[in-house]
Amino acid sequence: MGLMLLPLTAMAKQTILVFGDSLSAAYGIPREAGWVSLLEKKLAQEKPDYEVVNASISGETTSGGVRRIDALLIKHKPAIVILELGANDGLRGLPLSETETNLSSIITANKKAGARTLLIGMRLPPNYGIQYTKDFANIYVGLAKKTKAGLVSFLLQDVAGKPELTQPDGLHPVAQAQGKLLENVWVELKPMLH
Repeated sequence: MGLMLLPLTAMAKQTILVFGDSLSAAYGIPREAGWVSLLEKKLAQEKPDYEVVNASISGETTSGGVRRIDALLIKHKPAIVILELGANDGLRGLPLSETETNLSSIITANKKAGARTLLIGMRLPPNYGIQYTKDFANIYVGLAKKTKAGLVSFLLQDVAGKPELTQPDGLHPVAQAQGKLLENVWVELKPMLH
């Protein structure tokens, strides 16, 4: 028997799991305006063999992420996990070592499940002092180096601190800013796509 070739449409799509908090859950804006929905549209045009599953939950912390990741990896079998957690830990002033350990655990779980990780770096407003803020940002850089994960240095690059691009809470980007968030992610995600 010869080798049967399946038409491209019959091939299983590879899944990109977006595992984040309110910044990826389109908090305060229509879901279809969020950067994850924009990513879906971009992939449909440029890399149609990928699909997106958005498992982001507003208010999620890294410890919540650790509790949820295994079931999601089993269910969706992602090729890539976009890991966007940590901001809520930082805003609550949780110990940085805890945030780092939790993120590391999630990356390890991804690896064991055969998924590559794109770690989305976050930064904090200086409420907790310069040192905490600096050390928080460095968690992402250090983890990406240590685990060889991809890294977006800061999701809100060119958006944070701009009132016209931020909702009245001063934290969440408006719909018009979501394209910029997607750009920030796409630069690092694109090389990971086969």
